[in-house]
Amino acid sequence: MIRTIFYLFSLLGISAVFSQNDSIVLPIDENSGLQERKMYRDLNEKYTGDEFNYETNTGESQNLLACFLRWFFQGIGDAIGINIPPNILQILEYTIYGLMGLLIIYLLIRVLINEKFNSIFSKKATSIVDIDLSGHHIEAIDLDALTCSALKNKDYRLAIRYQYLKILKLLSKKEIIEWHFDKTNADYEKEIGEPQIKNEFKKVSYLYEYIWYGEQRIDEAIYSNASSRFVQLNKIISQ
Repeated sequence: MIRTIFYLFSLLGISAVFSQNDSIVLPIDENSGLQERKMYRDLNEKYTGDEFNYETNTGESQNLLACFLRWFFQGIGDAIGINIPPNILQILEYTIYGLMGLLIIYLLIRVLINEKFNSIFSKKATSIVDIDLSGHHIEAIDLDALTCSALKNKDYRLAIRYQYLKILKLLSKKEIIEWHFDKTNADYEKEIGEPQIKNEFKKVSYLYEYIWYGEQRIDEAIYSNASSRFVQLNKIISQ
């Protein structure tokens, strides 16, 4: 028992010796002074440049058209020995975009309306030659003279209008219809009782509406073919 206790105390002494040998003793420096590190006032400005902006994609890709325009204008500048500033290049680029937008709008108008811009002026000229039915009774208008004038000017579309008005004038004289300037062709069709006249009137009404209101440009051959239908109806009404 005594021998066992002796061995235990011996082991504790040996471990204490080894633990002291493993410890590192650091000397205390009492002579050096301490310096306080200060934050610079311009620290925020120093680290706010473009090189510290990680949200900006430098060298951002442009569309092909923009790249081509810049290459084109820079090439012109190099050819004539002028350095075009970036802001001028941007203005020229936006100008090209604006002109292209106007061109697209013009082409859309041409496609949708199916007519040239100068047709607006031809419409105005036609409206001057045309007659104001609201101020005249149709039986007081010399439609034959107006038809001859339109044919002389090769305005075959207007001549078709006068041919149709001549049909209405004849129907009014025969008291088949009661003419009024604000009545529609469908109104006159309902007033016609004779089946043959009504059938032919439907045909010339369709032809007239297609050419006049459809603003169809017709030549002399088409006019002659259409005019024969009006002449035939005139003969039927006059019987």
